[in-house]
Amino acid sequence: MAWFKREKKGIITPTEEKKETPEGLWYKTPTGKIVDTEQLRENLYVSPEDDFHVRIGSEEYFHILFDEGKYKELNRSMKAGDPLRFQDTKKYSDRLVSSKKSTGLNDAARTAHGKVNGQDLMIACMDFRFIGGSMGSVVGEKISRAIDHCLKEKMPFMIISKSGGARMMEAGFSLMQMAKTSAKLTLLAKAQLPYISLLTDPTTGGVTASYAMLGDVNIAEPNALIGFAGPRIIKETIGKDLPDGFQTSEFLLEHGFLDFIVHRKELKDKISLLLTMFKS
Repeated sequence: MAWFKREKKGIITPTEEKKETPEGLWYKTPTGKIVDTEQLRENLYVSPEDDFHVRIGSEEYFHILFDEGKYKELNRSMKAGDPLRFQDTKKYSDRLVSSKKSTGLNDAARTAHGKVNGQDLMIACMDFRFIGGSMGSVVGEKISRAIDHCLKEKMPFMIISKSGGARMMEAGFSLMQMAKTSAKLTLLAKAQLPYISLLTDPTTGGVTASYAMLGDVNIAEPNALIGFAGPRIIKETIGKDLPDGFQTSEFLLEHGFLDFIVHRKELKDKISLLLTMFKS
């Protein structure tokens, strides 16, 4: 027998007994930084390595903003219909079912009210995981009913936008929500109740063209993509290169579309300060 010949197999563990590294232990930021997910959660989903703000949903925002994470949700069971019987590569009704199953959500927005540093606030927060945070009839109706509640209870209102725009599967029904929510916000303004709009990554399309830009105070998270059409479409349309940082929150702040940019760690205190200022 040759001296270099292996007498025992190198790997003898059966395939079914092999252990894989559990998913979700680490998060990789766009700049290539690797962060422990538990550390990321404790840091409010902001990478301590490069300050990158990870996309989060309504549940995370509610726990960040509401005192002790306590809140009362409105219209939780509201679900979208399919009056147009829309179908592209997949039936809209089937897409709704699969989105509900994968996210545990009924649609792309949730509305809830609670205390922020002891002050009442109603929040409508969008969830990008549900069909790209697209604005359909349920999103518009939830926002409208939340505003009705604010009018009744004399409560300030806040929308956290994170959306790809209007939901094409609902066509005109979706576009109607732009006018509907804008009209409701006018009633809020007439009642002299404050409306704070927080734009997060991404906020685009019909959402940008309606309630996202109608706040008494418009604020955004750092480096969020904010615009109507995407930068690639604009570049192809005008045939010119776009400026550095185009459609980022910093670019919009510089050009007067935002009042200020707020770091997620400072978000709750900033919102609380705004509510106090509106009272005075």
